[in-house]
Amino acid sequence: MTQSTNEQGFLLDFTQWTETWAQQVAKENNLTLDSIDLSIIAALRGFYIEFDLSPPMRPLVKLIKTKVNLDYGNSIWLMQRYGESPARVLALLAGLPKPKNCL
Repeated sequence: MTQSTNEQGFLLDFTQWTETWAQQVAKENNLTLDSIDLSIIAALRGFYIEFDLSPPMRPLVKLIKTKVNLDYGNSIWLMQRYGESPARVLALLAGLPKPKNCL
């Protein structure tokens, strides 16, 4: 199955997401996904299903603190791991729409 994306690479239908797709997108963005990344992606997808929202940075940090691991729930770690826009990169990897306030 081929996933349909917009011009920025975000999936048009989040239900088309697969871990294989996320691994390929990560590779294209010079990232390697490990178990912590997949845990963050799973939490992010759960958040989206519950609230119909791709969280911007502050809610993302809180989500990671509460659902994944306190050690990874801070903006400095996220920026070191995912670059200048962790919320955008993680939404992309999770197959979710780009958060509204991300460039």
